[in-house]
Amino acid sequence: MEQYILITQLNDFIFCPASIYFHNLYENADVRTVQTTDQTLGTESHKTITQQRYSSHVNVLQGIYVFSEKYNLLGKIDIFDVDKRLLTERKRQIRQIFDGYIFQLYGQYFGLTDMGYNVTALRLFSQLDNKIYPVPLPQDNNDMLRKFENTINAIEQFDIRSFVQTNPNKCQRCIYYNACDRGL
Repeated sequence: MEQYILITQLNDFIFCPASIYFHNLYENADVRTVQTTDQTLGTESHKTITQQRYSSHVNVLQGIYVFSEKYNLLGKIDIFDVDKRLLTERKRQIRQIFDGYIFQLYGQYFGLTDMGYNVTALRLFSQLDNKIYPVPLPQDNNDMLRKFENTINAIEQFDIRSFVQTNPNKCQRCIYYNACDRGL
């Protein structure tokens, strides 16, 4: 049986494919032993979503599971306003828009549309500075859609035994740096 890909793994894989291995290895560990301050703050800023306290409005979906059969993706959305048909991925602070952020939105988008929801707008929201970044729908950005699909294919074919990280900046920022033998 083929295993699904978690939507959060799209961003993790782009950062470093080995991080998915270590995340799975440490998933039952106390988060205080593996999370950085930035990750702890990010988790804290998402509490209203994970606890479904962001909105009490019946047409605002928050933190629900979605699945895309086409891409074999499973995960939770952040916020979907059914009336506005607007899907929002919140980040504590966005200094730069990474492809992984967009891929997470795409994964949520495909999950919602596979479930029959009509999504007409995507956006990223930076909480600390209250900035909104509109993101084109996948069908309106063929280059990004192709990158998204290529990333999914790379995840499906990934073999950690042959992986070597070549970007020292990623290793220095990785929470698994001390445990990893794939870095520089």
